[in-house]
Amino acid sequence: MTSTRKMPTRGFPEAEYNHRLERAQEYLISQSLDALLLTTEVDIRYFTGFLTQFFQSPTRPWFLVVPKTGKPVAVIPAIGAAAMSRTWIEDIRTWSSPHPDDDGVSLLARTLTEVGLRIALPMGRESSLRMPLTDFACLRQRLNGTEFVDASPIIQALRLIKSELEIEKIANACACVGDAFDAASNLFSVGQSDVEAFRRFKIECLQQGVDDVSYLVGGAGSGGYDDIISPPSGRPIETGDVLILDTGCTYDGYFCDFDRNFAFGTVDDEVRLAYRTVYRATEAGLATARPGATCADLFYAMHGVMEREGEVGRLGHGLGMQLTEGPSNTPWDETKLRPGMVMTLEPGMSFGEGKVMVHEENIVIRDGEPELLTRRAAPDLPIIG
Repeated sequence: MTSTRKMPTRGFPEAEYNHRLERAQEYLISQSLDALLLTTEVDIRYFTGFLTQFFQSPTRPWFLVVPKTGKPVAVIPAIGAAAMSRTWIEDIRTWSSPHPDDDGVSLLARTLTEVGLRIALPMGRESSLRMPLTDFACLRQRLNGTEFVDASPIIQALRLIKSELEIEKIANACACVGDAFDAASNLFSVGQSDVEAFRRFKIECLQQGVDDVSYLVGGAGSGGYDDIISPPSGRPIETGDVLILDTGCTYDGYFCDFDRNFAFGTVDDEVRLAYRTVYRATEAGLATARPGATCADLFYAMHGVMEREGEVGRLGHGLGMQLTEGPSNTPWDETKLRPGMVMTLEPGMSFGEGKVMVHEENIVIRDGEPELLTRRAAPDLPIIG
C-alpha cells in the first residue's frame, strides 16, 4: 500500500547553505587557508545541494572550490551545468568531458590560482580523491608552489552536527522503512526464496515513500545467520530460520540505516537469548547517549552487556548524507557526543556455532535523553508463522 504520510520539503533554503559556508570560511581563515577543494559527491552536495545519481559513473571528475571569501565555484563537466544552475551556485565553469588529454585539470588549476596558495583537500579517514592520480599529479605540477593541507577535520566537524531540516529527512526515511518492516508478516513466509524476500521488501520501502533502497543486505539461516553483508542466494526460507534485513534507504539524499530480525515458526532458547542480549545492549547504549559522553563510552556500555558472548566489530557510527559517517562507536574513538549528532547504535554478537545476532537503531543526540528516529524494535524476537 502506498504511503499517505506527509513528506518533508525537498531541498534546503539558501540560508542553510549560507550557514554551512560561513562555518567553513571561519575555519579557513582561522587556519590561514585560502580555499577548500572538494571532489566527492557528498562534499560537493553539502555545499551546493547538487543532487544527482550521475556520480555513479566514474568517467567524469567533478570539482568544487570553496574560497575563504565569497561563494563556492563549481568546476564541472558541461553535462552538469543545467542541474547545477538550479542550485544556489552562480559561478559555474565547465569543460567538455570526458576529454582525452585535459579532463578539467587546466580549468581547475586556473580557478585555484585565483584563490591562493594554501588549499585544503580531504585526506583523512573515510575520504577519497575521486580523480585520477595522474590528473592530481598534473594539477600539482601546474600549481607549483601551492600547498595542499588536510581538510578532513573541517569537513568532519561541519557534517557532524545536523540541522533540524537534515534530521527531519533522516527521520522520514526511518519512518518509511519502519512501516515497511511492520508489514513483515505479509511480506515474508516459509518457502519463499530470500531473493523474493529482498525484492518484496524493496518494493514495500519504495511504496512507503523512500526515494531509493540504496543498501539492502542480510541473511537467513537455520537457528540464526552467519553472514549479514551478502546479497540473497536464492535459498528458500525454512521453518526455524532467522532472517535479518539491514537497509539504508534514502529520502532527498539522506540515509536511514537499521535492521530488523524475524524468526519463522519455532526457534530455540539460545536464539531468543541472543536477540534479548543485543536488545539490552541497545538499551545500555540509549542510557549512555548523552552530551559529553564519548563514542568509546557508547561502545563500552553496549560491549559490557555482550562481552561474555563476544561482540562483533564496531557498535555503530554516524549517519546522514552517507550510509556510514564518522564517528565510530569503538574503544579508540573519543569523539564527544553533542546535540544534533545522528548516530546508529548497532550491537552485534556471536553465539552458538558460528552464528551472529545484530540489532540497530538510529538516534539523534539531544540535551538529556536521545531521540529515537527509528521505531524501537520489539524486545523479543518476532515470530512469523
